[in-house]
Amino acid sequence: MITIIGSGKVGGDAALFSALKRLDDQILLLDIMEGLPQGEAMDINHMLSEQGIDVEVKGSNNFEDMKGSNIVVVVAGSGRKPGMTRMDLLKINANVVKSVVDNIKKYANDSMIIPVTNPLDPMAYVTYKASGFERNRVFGMGGMLDLSRFRQFIHEATGHSRDSIRALVIGEHGENMLPLPRFSSVSGIPLPSILPKEKLDELVQNTKQVAAKVIELKGATVHAPGNAISAIVEAVVRDRKQVIPVATYLDGEYGHSDVTIGVPAVIGKNGVEKIIELDLNAEEKAVFDTAVKSVKDAVSGIEI
Repeated sequence: MITIIGSGKVGGDAALFSALKRLDDQILLLDIMEGLPQGEAMDINHMLSEQGIDVEVKGSNNFEDMKGSNIVVVVAGSGRKPGMTRMDLLKINANVVKSVVDNIKKYANDSMIIPVTNPLDPMAYVTYKASGFERNRVFGMGGMLDLSRFRQFIHEATGHSRDSIRALVIGEHGENMLPLPRFSSVSGIPLPSILPKEKLDELVQNTKQVAAKVIELKGATVHAPGNAISAIVEAVVRDRKQVIPVATYLDGEYGHSDVTIGVPAVIGKNGVEKIIELDLNAEEKAVFDTAVKSVKDAVSGIEI
């Protein structure tokens, strides 16, 4: 069973995409708001019924119902409002996440946890520390969402098929994210061979800023994060050994320890099966190190 804690727009979309991909026979939507997960589950099931997809989505307000879950996605918490940074949510959501993790330990102690709550990297750190799980079992959704945005900007700039584009974004899921043109390509052709540096710099800036633009225009980002969650879940369920940037705990990798931040990792049935260390140049490493400091500063004031 896959459990998604938090049944708002992103949680609902994550359940929908996971059901459409048939990632499990049962998907549970959990939320403290009475009626919300039940209504969301009904709506999704009606669509699945017409599609002929035999996945059962259930809504509940009872954490005990997550017993037996293999994967728990944590979306619970306050969402980012127009004008807010992800870090503005830090103290609000830290207590929410700690409470949720207590329930996961109680009812789904053998599961993997995929934190999504913002600010993503600090909340992934809180999840990892509060859970006491092995580090391969806790990995946050951040870079997968960011690379989807980077990929779209590459598509717009080149006019090439989205299917031929590979993009990579690491670092903090926030103001210090690190889109990597050097490690992105179109049909295997490195991006710097296709676009001039000025255009690449523009794509990087757009990738960093676009989430705030979407929130300004429609109030929240929904479909891209919902899909990114399902893509990570799929890599686990289908043991795809897919290289995905996830927020995972570092213990010496990239020269850093005791921090959770976005890096490329092989994701399979055992969660984070290998962290891939890229050979970053001086400019890229400076941005990455700044992101690490930002996350460490953020979690330093949180009691876990």
